[in-house]
Amino acid sequence: MSLPDPFKTIRAIKQGKYYSLPALGEQGLPSIKRLPVSIRIILESLLRNCDERRVKKEDVIKMAMWNAKNPQEGDVPFIVSRVILQDFTGVPLLVDLAAMRDAMASVGGNPIAIEPQVPVDLVIDHSVQVDRARTPDSFTFNMEVEFQRNCERYTFLKWGQQAFETFQVIPPAIGIVHQINLEHIATVVFSQKIYGENILFLDTLVGTDSHTTMINGLGVVGWGVGGIEAEAAMLGQPVSLQTPEVIGVYLKGVLREGVTATDLTLRITEMLRQEKVVGKFVEFFGEGAASLTVADRATIGNMAPEYGATIGFFPVDQKTLEYLEMTGRDSKSIALVRDYLVAQGLFGIPSKGEIDFSKELELDLSSICPSVSGPKRPQDRINLFDIKARFQELLVTPVASGGYGKENEKAPLVSIHADGYCCLLPHDSGGTSQINSFKPKAAWSEQEMVENRPVTRVVATPGYAEILSSDMVLTHGTVVIAAITSCTNTSNPSVMLSAGLLAKKAVEKGLMVSSKVKSSLAPGSRVVSDYLKKAGLQKYLDALGFQLVGYGCTTCIGNSGPLDERIEDVIKDHDLISASVLSGNRNFEARIHSAVKANFLMSPPLVVAFAIAGRVDINLEKEPLAYSQQGEAVYLKDIWPSSDEIEKVMKESIDPSMFKNRYAHITKDNPAWEAIQTSGGAQYQWDSTSTYIQNPPYLEGFSINLPKRIQLSQTRSLAIFGDSVTTDHISPAGAFKSNSPAGEYLLSLGVKEDDFNSYGSRRGNHHVMMRGTFANVRIRNKMVEGKEGGFTKLMPGGEVITIFEACQIYEKQKILLIIFAGKDYGMGSSRDWAAKGPALLGVKVVVAQSFERIHRSNLIGMGILPLQFMGEENAESLGIRGDELFSIESSEELTPKQEVNLVIQRPDQSIQHVKLLSRLDTALEIEYYLHGGILPFVLRQLLMAKKL
Repeated sequence: MSLPDPFKTIRAIKQGKYYSLPALGEQGLPSIKRLPVSIRIILESLLRNCDERRVKKEDVIKMAMWNAKNPQEGDVPFIVSRVILQDFTGVPLLVDLAAMRDAMASVGGNPIAIEPQVPVDLVIDHSVQVDRARTPDSFTFNMEVEFQRNCERYTFLKWGQQAFETFQVIPPAIGIVHQINLEHIATVVFSQKIYGENILFLDTLVGTDSHTTMINGLGVVGWGVGGIEAEAAMLGQPVSLQTPEVIGVYLKGVLREGVTATDLTLRITEMLRQEKVVGKFVEFFGEGAASLTVADRATIGNMAPEYGATIGFFPVDQKTLEYLEMTGRDSKSIALVRDYLVAQGLFGIPSKGEIDFSKELELDLSSICPSVSGPKRPQDRINLFDIKARFQELLVTPVASGGYGKENEKAPLVSIHADGYCCLLPHDSGGTSQINSFKPKAAWSEQEMVENRPVTRVVATPGYAEILSSDMVLTHGTVVIAAITSCTNTSNPSVMLSAGLLAKKAVEKGLMVSSKVKSSLAPGSRVVSDYLKKAGLQKYLDALGFQLVGYGCTTCIGNSGPLDERIEDVIKDHDLISASVLSGNRNFEARIHSAVKANFLMSPPLVVAFAIAGRVDINLEKEPLAYSQQGEAVYLKDIWPSSDEIEKVMKESIDPSMFKNRYAHITKDNPAWEAIQTSGGAQYQWDSTSTYIQNPPYLEGFSINLPKRIQLSQTRSLAIFGDSVTTDHISPAGAFKSNSPAGEYLLSLGVKEDDFNSYGSRRGNHHVMMRGTFANVRIRNKMVEGKEGGFTKLMPGGEVITIFEACQIYEKQKILLIIFAGKDYGMGSSRDWAAKGPALLGVKVVVAQSFERIHRSNLIGMGILPLQFMGEENAESLGIRGDELFSIESSEELTPKQEVNLVIQRPDQSIQHVKLLSRLDTALEIEYYLHGGILPFVLRQLLMAKKL
């Protein structure tokens, strides 16, 4: 076979052949060189994959004629070069691959034929928790506990590592997915043998983590998606992308002395949130953008989800090549990147006026000042020297207005002792210290807000507060967590070395961090430890309590682990507004720790500074950070490192050999991982007793023949929802209780409530996940008005029972189910179980006034038919109550966006016909639906190809 070349654009450079964008531009199309670079990267994928099936000629032409001011409506079938996963969201994808192999074998096929069609890398980084901190053994202790907790999941992932050629698993304690992607996995340009030809193409990807956008700083287009979209990409199918607007951000000037990339990123997050760039591409250009290092750019790209953009992109330039060299990439690969991008007209950061953007914004880097963000949202930036005034203002602001509602009380001072604590009345009250003999219970209404992390019980004392100091007094604003965490900042040597230098100066002046602060260091790469050690700075961080606790996401995703029990008791019993300071990317209330209500994002050196101060209600410009042992006042400016100091240490302590050595054998560098015993072979040996990993039933009874179309006749309504039902309402998320269907199931298997963990941890077990679907305590089913939670009425009797129980009964009766909803059904983050769960419960149709785009696509990917009300009609206007029978009538041959007929049969036997719009929008979506979803579709494609 020969390479497809419908536009005759294949050209060659010395390293191989490629699909030329300039050649496409010569074919009477508008000047492609004025398109945003990110749009041209999408265009290259369309051009290369144009097969008139997944990608059509008209798709290529539409993208080549992208209109900056008025992008055409419709989806772009974007086919990516690879997929990247983290362990929490990656496990269910591997479960599905294992199930596909079983199904292939069941019809006489070769299970090895089931293989990801593009390279897939899964990095285990979401499971380590800071159970222990501020001790020399913290790293080994936390890793041992991590392996104990995750034995079943890790055994399964270890099987996947050996079973698939294109599926690589990077073990725990190696680093964070996005930092490893940046420092090692990303190639910027691929070279691959196709039909005997060496074909060059751009590195593009999707990942199952929202901060996949960090790779945008390296000039690679990629973003976070849900599991079903990632599964489609993994199997060589297009990822649905709405034709984007592209906001150009012109950066000019240079950063001032003392200002970090973190400060710049927080300002950009604030600015772009105000600009409302949700769902849009953001592309940075201008001399200011060109002045930033790749590490600085990656920090900005990482926080694209926080400012709402799909991507936050920087084109490739000379700085990119220098970064590739610094991180140990070989010279041939670097030369390939330059030669290919020059040939494509994609090399270099554009200047003002060279690109047509949907809208242009401008930011002067010299206007950036030191900043923090919080205490509840990453876009709420605060000038560093204003944090005291802002915190004190929020303290007395009513809760309804976003504050803490402490306007009518004086801040308690609570001193912790070995046998308990005593409350010190404010000095101006005239009172004396009073020992508390009881613990008054404050209202405590925080809900679990972090889904992609474990919910685990305490296994031991956290260690950091075992030696009580005399100054262990807690009040509003006390810092109880200080974490240098997250790939957002630990990927940037300048801010990490800055933290080390600040620590050195602080220790030399005799400063310390109070034992009430749980401080920790969790880099996203082992290279960080190497250069901190080589620079002689790790020992100073150790002296301040910032010992290594792990290489993983830790505090950034809420895996901060337990506070000392005495400290947590005081916080809760006195309803203290305690604080965390972290170098992460998200700080929503209760995300970092359920007991900590004020969370501030900041650069790593500021994390160290606030840990020393022990409080956030401090003006670091005018007030001393702390006092030396000689009683000397030490200010932040006294220990803040200069740019020259940081640059000098960087040159002396970082070299490419560090990266080459650390990444030479990453899949085998953890002895604990190597010691895991797992089954071999192409097919997984399912353990029926496992409560974490089970064989899903999506492909039970699979046949090579296309199944008969499901007759959607006499269906029952499972639920009637209103507007804005989110994927959080639908999908199982967070912790769950023993009286929930999922809790009762685990208890029946002998699992203790303390060991339930979270829904996220058990994503590989459909028995747990389907029981948690529609189980959100805030979801409202109009069929059971006045009752919140996952309940419905079992028809025709009308008994109110849980949705899961009703589905079990309907399944035995062979009754198919339909859901009605209002506007924006499925809005929010893309979650695979928001589609997988309903499919397993027997839902075959969802009728809504409108759908969130990705969720509609995910429903089809699981074989559920999305239908839309016409005009302003909805379930309420049609008088639908849930006691009716429903049938769907359509033509024999399905076509995109056709009208279908909803037949409503009411209890009095009256019949009503209602026109609906099918939201099978493309021919490919119709194929997915007719096959019963994307998994059986791909299976049959592979089997048919083998027959041919």
